[in-house]
Amino acid sequence: MVFDKIENYRIYAGLSEQINRAFAYINETDFSQTTVGKYHIDKDDVFALVQEYDTKEREECKLEGHMKHIDLQYVVSGIERMGVVALTNQLPVVKSEEDDYCFYESDMSLIAVGAGMFTLFFPDDLHMPCMKFGQISKVKKVVVKIRI
Repeated sequence: MVFDKIENYRIYAGLSEQINRAFAYINETDFSQTTVGKYHIDKDDVFALVQEYDTKEREECKLEGHMKHIDLQYVVSGIERMGVVALTNQLPVVKSEEDDYCFYESDMSLIAVGAGMFTLFFPDDLHMPCMKFGQISKVKKVVVKIRI
């Protein structure tokens, strides 16, 4: 897992060409003019999901992991809390290989991710996004899915 400010993206862009494309998309897109939806960056290998939502109570959120994609989650505006934990011996309680997600139940650490910050979640990183940080907040976020 990586948790950092977007101005430090160059440190991580060299991890792969697809991650570099994802960062380029984030840095070259005016998200104040971008509506909610799916945007293809490199066919189905790299695509962005622009989302707007109100953060939720922890009990309403799900701890998730992905088998076929890396998640680059960039918070455009607002702030949310995310739960994070390494995938070790946890077993999924729900699994969809077709939709590339598994849900888990596990203890986790919490981080606050605000505007201008990003996370990179690899297949060995479980994450619980969308939690409120203090009070409910309106969040605009871009999740770039990067096929591995």
